[in-house]
Amino acid sequence: MDKTLAKILSLCLVLATLQPLQAATLIYNVNGYSLNQGELQRFVALEFEQDKVTRLYASALNAERSSAETRIDAGGATLLPGLIDAHGHVSGHGRALSSVDLVGVTSEQQAVQRVASYLAQHPASEWVQGRGWNQVLWPEKTFPNKASLDAISADSAVVLTRVDGHALWANSNALALAGISASTPDPEGGQIVRDSKGQPTGVLIDNAMTLVHRVMPQASVEQLAQWQYRALEDLASYGITSVHDAGVSALEVQAYRVLQRAGRLPIRVYAMLDLRDPGNDVYLEAGPSVDQAHRLDVRSVKIWVDGALGSRGAALFEDYSDAPGERGLLLQSAEALEQHMNRAVAAGYQVSAHAIGDRANARVLDLYERLNSDPKSAALRHRVEHAQVLRRQDIARFPALNVIASIQPLHAVSDKNMAGARLGKERLQGAYAWQSLLASASHMAAGSDFPVESPNPFLGLHAAVSRQDQSGEPNTAWMPEQKISRLDALALFTEGAAYAAHQEAAIGRLQPGYFADFILIDKDYFEVPEAELGQLQVKAVYVAGKQVYQAPRFR
Repeated sequence: MDKTLAKILSLCLVLATLQPLQAATLIYNVNGYSLNQGELQRFVALEFEQDKVTRLYASALNAERSSAETRIDAGGATLLPGLIDAHGHVSGHGRALSSVDLVGVTSEQQAVQRVASYLAQHPASEWVQGRGWNQVLWPEKTFPNKASLDAISADSAVVLTRVDGHALWANSNALALAGISASTPDPEGGQIVRDSKGQPTGVLIDNAMTLVHRVMPQASVEQLAQWQYRALEDLASYGITSVHDAGVSALEVQAYRVLQRAGRLPIRVYAMLDLRDPGNDVYLEAGPSVDQAHRLDVRSVKIWVDGALGSRGAALFEDYSDAPGERGLLLQSAEALEQHMNRAVAAGYQVSAHAIGDRANARVLDLYERLNSDPKSAALRHRVEHAQVLRRQDIARFPALNVIASIQPLHAVSDKNMAGARLGKERLQGAYAWQSLLASASHMAAGSDFPVESPNPFLGLHAAVSRQDQSGEPNTAWMPEQKISRLDALALFTEGAAYAAHQEAAIGRLQPGYFADFILIDKDYFEVPEAELGQLQVKAVYVAGKQVYQAPRFR
């Protein structure tokens, strides 16, 4: 070798050894909690380098010996693993933040007033969208009518989605554009609600909603990306560091990838392909996409089996207790459902099936039993999204079949005033049965189903632990035998959700080698009074060692 070249190479090696390593960061003076396979671990300081945890310190004395160059005094704040919402709708949340908010309206007229206020501010709107109405909260508890919307929207088409996403309320302009009249037949798996004269009232349930959806202006990839980014930033402010997006279209996948390439995914996304969208066939054929950094994973598919309980679309074995003759809606045949599942499994995708009613849940479990006779299918960790109304004999099938129950604790307290009337006393014993599922040794994950419910995970944690709403109702808890412990609840929003996404070796706990996804909150989750769990405030949020949110009041 040439002597000059050898000297240059030798000098380069020396310089390389002199380059400082990436400086570690120590966040200390914390009241730290993590989980390790369900066991609680406490610490007073956490060290991370680049994007991974390097060490937890159990004592302040040992933490002082850390060689970390950057040190952050947390001021005694409680530090938890980043919370994971295992079931939400990101684009829908972003859209809801940009449209008419009907969550919590107490009457049909109040909902109409909010639409009128929106129209006053946006008079040129050809289409007006909103979300969040719930007739169960209204004095009459009956579905709304197009007439009240027609009175304030002569020049616009108005489409308002029910809080659960399984019914919409449209004005006459929207119905006309969709070609819906008295002679329009109910589509399979859907219902056009009609008055005594057979005229459409403006309410469409489940598959009937597509009659309007197909004539509405479709959002562009750029618009979807804007909604997604706004939603992800909002989720971060609640302490959510990862979200499972339950049913994305091909355009939504494209939008996510636009954000990913631009480095604008503030939190992690685990996406489920919506098999109703033919555009997703290309992704299905290509197989799952797993990002090494788990910033955007696409490895699950979402299949809708039935509707929702509030709109009486959940598929039951027996009649609704408050509506004789009605048993809900199965949105597709057993043959079509099995075909979709087989297709997804053959491509290597986890199946996440929406099932709320006992009949829908039993059908899904029957199909999973067939699928999971093949160990390769069982290894995909199929999920039931909601698992809301179960026969007692079906609860034990979840662990037996290695099926994950993906639940939303807030639904229990939101539905408590309606579920008993819909189901009756006997069926209610297997509804929202979170403790029973835990006792069966089922794998479980928890989320919120935003924008159906608030994305605030502390509201979900409170609901799981107390079985009460934020006002403390009912006084003695609703179905108190189904309450779960604070530790179990936290596990569902961390380790359980990570397992449900095949990410349990990377996130969901704070251990050396795991991503440094963590949050700081103002009070001790394990010590505050139960009634205050939903009032915990997020101070700061870190994803992969980078701060993605800091609350203004704590700056």
